[in-house]
Amino acid sequence: MAKVLLDPITRIEGHLSIELDVQNGKVVDAKSRGDMFRGFEMILKGRNPVDANQITQRICGVCPISHGLASSKCLDDAFGIKPNKNGRILRNLILAANYLQSHILHFYHLAALDFVDITAILQYKGSDAGLVKLKEWAKNELQVKKGRVDAISTVGPFLPRYGGLDGGGFYIKDVETNISAIAGYVKALDIRMKAHKMVTLFGGRVPHAIGLVPGGVTQVPTSSNIREYKKLLKEVEKFVNTTYTDHIIAVAKTFPEYFTLGKYSNFLSYGVFDKDEDRKEYMFEQGVVYGGAKLEKFDSAKIREQVKYSRYNSGSNLHPLKGETNPDPRKGGAYTWLKAPRYNEAPMEVGPLARVAVAYLSGNKAVKNELDAVLKIFHADVPAAFSVLGRHASRLIECKLIAKQAYGWLDELEKGGAPRSTYDIPDVGEGEGITEAPRGALGHWIVVKGKKIENYQCVVPTTWFCGPRDDRGVKGPVEEALMGTPIADNNNPIEAARVVRSFDPCIACAVHVVEGDKEIGTFKVC
Repeated sequence: MAKVLLDPITRIEGHLSIELDVQNGKVVDAKSRGDMFRGFEMILKGRNPVDANQITQRICGVCPISHGLASSKCLDDAFGIKPNKNGRILRNLILAANYLQSHILHFYHLAALDFVDITAILQYKGSDAGLVKLKEWAKNELQVKKGRVDAISTVGPFLPRYGGLDGGGFYIKDVETNISAIAGYVKALDIRMKAHKMVTLFGGRVPHAIGLVPGGVTQVPTSSNIREYKKLLKEVEKFVNTTYTDHIIAVAKTFPEYFTLGKYSNFLSYGVFDKDEDRKEYMFEQGVVYGGAKLEKFDSAKIREQVKYSRYNSGSNLHPLKGETNPDPRKGGAYTWLKAPRYNEAPMEVGPLARVAVAYLSGNKAVKNELDAVLKIFHADVPAAFSVLGRHASRLIECKLIAKQAYGWLDELEKGGAPRSTYDIPDVGEGEGITEAPRGALGHWIVVKGKKIENYQCVVPTTWFCGPRDDRGVKGPVEEALMGTPIADNNNPIEAARVVRSFDPCIACAVHVVEGDKEIGTFKVC
């Protein structure tokens, strides 16, 4: 049996390593290690509750919008308020733009290079200015490193490069398909910028939107910002329905075996994109799926976090409202800074596939039509979607449906109307703010005492799927999804990397580095 270590897992947010036991060419054991600790929950104690809205957005520069929204909803609950209609819709529009940006980012700039041979750019003969510049830059870099056997593996856009100079047969072979995908890689940078601009129109800034507040948002909708949002949305939607769609299909046709790899079948969705101010209905439904078939109602009281294999000496199996964050970097048997969230004692995959699975089984016609159309192309059934390619397809499906729905939200806005409800901070209170980040189920919980934060806990998507074994020794979703994965070359475990990256880990969110022998500093900020 061979030990295979992927350290670090690149093209994700944060510091993650994966340890594999490989026997007879297949993974027989896996450990997911979150290798950083940040302690945001500790930072929040004693502060004004409203500070949480901005501080928690600093947990991550990739998904701050989701943290800002979860915190706002958490404070809504603690303060006993609801957003008005404009506030609800504006929050949806801000989050919609962030979803579009995030899903496009994930495929083109994080995951696609596991499938696309970017060295094909060296064979480009066209006149596109961006591709010509990329080709010349790559050639110059290779010339500088001339004579080095691993030269192709040391050039920025080629990283990480598996299989050496010829790619070891790991990538798409057709040159034109590769060049088309590389063109998509370059175009996606511009499209993401447009999606970011959409966020700023109502959120004020990105990352770390200043417009998300308890009760709604701060930006009044006007004819001007509505018109500009719609203009940008059309450009992003066109990219999704053409370029993005074509490249997802190209990858799936070249690597159909990934409909059978990275399998998992327990799914959790908190529901996202509120249809009403009472948060009783969502565009993507709330629910829990067991074994890929059994759908149940969601109950947040069933959420727990376990820490037997996590570097904390906190109490285990606690609900987030009672949660503790007491780091213990030298804890025996622990192998990660991530906790192990459980729903009704079961591990759960969260994210786009989970949302699509819950919506599909809930009878969501729009989701059903889109997923069935994808599966029909590959003559596949629904269980095939619970896989690496199913995760990629689910992001595409969400982009299509969110872009289409956003036009309706724009039409519903009351121009010039108040964008938020007013509030007073209570002396005591508790709040829960649950939503869905692009990566999955995100929850914030607060306890207020004396108008200050007494406790604040976050349970984030990557904690759900990259978390370790729980108190009973049951593996986390990524660990379990890796089981049985074929590894053709232990020195180039690209198959495992494809499985892990399909979940879109964000470790900074999940761990919220402290050195064990140093004191926490106290500073006066003027």
